Amino acid sequence: MAEPTSGQPFTVTVRYFAAARAAAGVTQERLELAGQGSVRLVLDAAIQRHGATLATVLQRCSYLLDEVAVHGEVTPVRDGQTLDVLPPFAGG
Repeated sequence: MAEPTSGQPFTVTVRYFAAARAAAGVTQERLELAGQGSVRLVLDAAIQRHGATLATVLQRCSYLLDEVAVHGEVTPVRDGQTLDVLPPFAGG
């Protein structure tokens, strides 16, 4: 999986859980994006598609990229990766 270059399309699978799933209205989706891939770029595309309710939920979420915790929205995203959107969960 090569890292995208400016303008080159790449596809990311986004999986939504709990409140993020409710806000997006879908369990998962594939987003085709162009540019320098980052978590922020993926989140912005999801907000553009699903609106303000999802934007509000995303402010409280944490993320996994191919099952590894994301530490910052500038984290690079490559073609074919999966981003999990995890709102805070209650209970234990």
